[in-house]
Amino acid sequence: MSPDMSRMTTPPAGLQVSRATPASRLAGIAALILLPVLIAAPWWAGSFGLRLMGEFCLYLALATLWNLLAGYAGLVSVGQQAYVGLGAYAAFGLAMLADVPILWAVPLAGVIGLLLAVPVAALIFRLRGAYFAIGSWVIAEVFRLFAAQTTSLGGGSGISLAPEVVKSIAATRPLREALSYWLALGAVVLVLGAVFLILRSRRGLALTAIRDNELAARSLGIDIWWTKFSVYIVTAGLTALIGALIGLQKLRISPDSAFSSNDWTAFVIFIVVIGGIGTLEGPILGTLLFFLLRETMADLGSYYLIALGIVAIVTMLKAPQGLWGLIRARWGLELFPLSRRVRGPNP
Repeated sequence: MSPDMSRMTTPPAGLQVSRATPASRLAGIAALILLPVLIAAPWWAGSFGLRLMGEFCLYLALATLWNLLAGYAGLVSVGQQAYVGLGAYAAFGLAMLADVPILWAVPLAGVIGLLLAVPVAALIFRLRGAYFAIGSWVIAEVFRLFAAQTTSLGGGSGISLAPEVVKSIAATRPLREALSYWLALGAVVLVLGAVFLILRSRRGLALTAIRDNELAARSLGIDIWWTKFSVYIVTAGLTALIGALIGLQKLRISPDSAFSSNDWTAFVIFIVVIGGIGTLEGPILGTLLFFLLRETMADLGSYYLIALGIVAIVTMLKAPQGLWGLIRARWGLELFPLSRRVRGPNP
């Protein structure tokens, strides 16, 4: 980062820079109260409730990562299902073909996703705008076709996790469900924490500058390519980790489900768009609304998807910055203390 950019982070003498707000302090207290309640969910929620909350955590993690990629780095990818499927297949392959304990295979799948994202990024970063989005989808299709040709993992029909591997997770089904939920909860806490720390850092300031005006950010000495590249590979690794947890939750993978653009990209984009792109609060609100709509309207069949489309269109027309953007513009609420507020010297 250039000296000019460094000076931007240091306030003039006599001024104070504050991030926290009353709303963010209350949100922090609420999170500290809510987290133990969620950890104890296996003792008060049934089997269906655990699966639903685990799925909620995984979707929230995916939405937060896509929001970091598109909302801050400006990399609008429609092929993030590539890393979801890669993570699931990598975890299954390590567990069933290399005899790696499944609970070790999950984080290793994230490492594999991060490493594979390096050559992929070097390739598709040559593209810009809509061409980048199309290129990311093409990469996802290549991954899906490669998985369909991998006969050792079931080929086009997929494969279920071997019974002995399933039993190695936990001795009983209730304990396996609880462990799967705890892993999903831990993953979303990890993702939210990592993204929050990134956005609080100098790299986060650089990302915000890139989001607001890439040309101006470049004139300040920000390395645009390296900033986007680092965000892309970190996002890919964490997305692969989430994909491994999705495979662990379902206990089965297939090319069509693991690399589903509908489940792992379209719904995720919907969540971020209606919640509020470029904010940490937006994916949380969007995931809540998505699950509310899904659970109340899923029985309507194709009308459910039509309803989702109508909600997305109305939101984009009436609130282009999403519902949280509308809330923030009207009441100035910020649950995550990211914005800097300059105050005068105390008397």
